[in-house]
Amino acid sequence: MFVKRLLSGIVLIFGLGFSFAIGGYLLSAVLMIISLIGYCELVKALCSETERRELNGPDNIAFASIILYYLSVTFTDDRTFLILVIGGFMLLELVWFVLRFPKYSTDRVVRTVFSVIYCPVMLSFIYMIRELEGREFLIWIVLITSWGCDTLAYCSGMLLGRHHPFKQLSPKKSTEGCIGGIIGSALIGFLFGFFYVKRFLPVPYVEWRLALICGVGALMGMVGDLAASGIKRNNNIKDFGKLIPGHGGIMDRFDSMILCAPAAYILTYLLITVS
Repeated sequence: MFVKRLLSGIVLIFGLGFSFAIGGYLLSAVLMIISLIGYCELVKALCSETERRELNGPDNIAFASIILYYLSVTFTDDRTFLILVIGGFMLLELVWFVLRFPKYSTDRVVRTVFSVIYCPVMLSFIYMIRELEGREFLIWIVLITSWGCDTLAYCSGMLLGRHHPFKQLSPKKSTEGCIGGIIGSALIGFLFGFFYVKRFLPVPYVEWRLALICGVGALMGMVGDLAASGIKRNNNIKDFGKLIPGHGGIMDRFDSMILCAPAAYILTYLLITVS
């Protein structure tokens, strides 16, 4: 199992890293595919045990909306079209609910809307970071604040972990591991800014700004990880899927990135792009 997990993890890192480096249409397409799979995993997980976990009418509307959303993010700078896509998605879901009542419950519509926002929309901030000024350098903070933090938190927890405040959500997560992940991510962000980004972006104290971004992003990534654990526990499932050997599904591997991406984008925009 360890070897399988390690190999699939290496493939993921190289595949995602390549799309990060190329950016543009490739990155958008990769994120859209990840989002569509993640949506399927999440909406199925949110169904109760008595419901049939199969895709249906509301999901078809969601699929079309996710594709249109990524097309609008990729091909136009006019956010009006983006708002139209999101608004149209909400309207169509409610129209479908009314026309097919009582086949679909309000809970089913709410789960569909939540799943679209939680995975596809949040992950799209990765592409938005890639489109900011200095995009070819700043995109890497997403990996630092998500998967880098996961690794550092795991190592810190194994070596120093004594206190476990999240026993109901994730019994193995420790306070020491969380602190180690945040501090370690901030340190990597500082070093990344000092030795690399500083040479290309003439932003004062960019290394300290990146340290702050990576530290806060790491914290939000942990919240995303714990939130995903809570969803799985509430719905009595071990993993969201089985797509990635040794890791589970897309949602199991990208749970921390889902929240750290928007946090990283907002802080990057405020602290670096508009500074």
